[in-house]
Amino acid sequence: MNIIILGAGRVGQSVAESLVSEHNDITVIDTDPQRLRLLQDRLDLRGVVGNGIQPSVLAQAGAHDADMVIGCAAADETNLVVCKVAHDVFNVPTRIARLRSPEFEQHVEMMGATGFAVDQVICPEASVTASIRQLIEFPEALQAVTFARGLVSLIVVRASEGGLLVGHRLDEIPALLPDLDARVVAIYRQEQALPRLEGQTRIAIGDEVFVLAPTAQIRATLAALHEAEGRPVRRLMLAGGGKVGLRLARELCQTHELKLIEHDRARCDYLATQLPAATLVLHGDCTDEDLLEDENVGDMDLFAALTDDDEDNIMACLLAKRMGARRVLALINRSAYADLVQGTKIDIAISPASAVIGELLAYVRRGDVEAVHSLRRGAAEALEAVVRGDAKSSRLAGRRIGQLKLPPGVQVGALVRGLHTEDGAETPDTHDAQVLMAHHDTLIEPLDHVIVFVPKKRMVRDVEKLFQVSPTFF
Repeated sequence: MNIIILGAGRVGQSVAESLVSEHNDITVIDTDPQRLRLLQDRLDLRGVVGNGIQPSVLAQAGAHDADMVIGCAAADETNLVVCKVAHDVFNVPTRIARLRSPEFEQHVEMMGATGFAVDQVICPEASVTASIRQLIEFPEALQAVTFARGLVSLIVVRASEGGLLVGHRLDEIPALLPDLDARVVAIYRQEQALPRLEGQTRIAIGDEVFVLAPTAQIRATLAALHEAEGRPVRRLMLAGGGKVGLRLARELCQTHELKLIEHDRARCDYLATQLPAATLVLHGDCTDEDLLEDENVGDMDLFAALTDDDEDNIMACLLAKRMGARRVLALINRSAYADLVQGTKIDIAISPASAVIGELLAYVRRGDVEAVHSLRRGAAEALEAVVRGDAKSSRLAGRRIGQLKLPPGVQVGALVRGLHTEDGAETPDTHDAQVLMAHHDTLIEPLDHVIVFVPKKRMVRDVEKLFQVSPTFF
């Protein structure tokens, strides 16, 4: 696809890096020539210096032939205006805007063709907050994402001693847990994916296990692989009162014991006006050992470092973990740092770019893709797509999973049936939907939602072809 990205900040650079790796033609617009030059030295893309809301600059960037415009500038207004100009002047088919303010999302009429002509709104802060909320609900998980309107979840969990399935073969799971309807789609051992998952494959202590299961069975699945934490997450300490910290604090303050550390005094005063009195707002440095000790960080169920400084987040988490915090979570923007902390005392590292990139990839994928989730810091992916066509025009419809020609390591994990009517329209609710865990003899029907795990991004194109309808395919 021919894609124009407005803004070469952190999110814009991460989006560009992900889309370039999939052989799209990317043009990035930014007012800072130095920033563009550094980006061009690192990635195979084109840079245009200028104000992206001006039609002349968009024309220079190739808007006449663009398939998509993504507004990732710092200001919401800029991203809204570029979508409007791209629609009205250049008739760009797909327009996506990064918006930080929730008020625009609340007024849907503003996003339509007669408004700012935005097809999709992305908000990294909201995506990160949702990811953290999932991890608070399921503290044993390293990552948890949902598909098919929340009916199916993919969880990543570190196998630990005490888990019922740990040490057992995959073909023993039905006998050990006959009521558990789950499918292991990948196992990473010592940071390397096991090349083939077979019935004889054993789950070992320390394995990073990727499991698909109906959302209602997530807790049972986690308990089978990881010894229960003993108590839910109730006491939290957040370091950093920026957009992510404030958003998360607002969502958790009514249900959790919460302490928030912020180094900027003026920001502390603002946070105190936005949060209830029961939430303790502290002015100080999150890497200050005395402060953490005074505020009993060792009693915390979760310590989350959410500042804009990656180094501070890493150091604060390592310090909190050493002082007794049960679990620690670091917000990390730089991908090199995210790789670096794997295997350290930091339990979870979250990248804002990875949290939001899936929302964009769903628009870039060929075929009828409903959802995409980036896994393992962008190296792997899980996607949900709808089977269109029939046995003559589709490579999937009317075939059993064992008959599919899948790239090595690619796993069909689950099917959801009943989310679309016979004429292809979405059903308004999920009451009649049926979740089917994939087995070699499972028959795929038209309009099924198929959830696929892809261990390497270079395999995505081959997976996409499976979902494309061809009038000449027999």
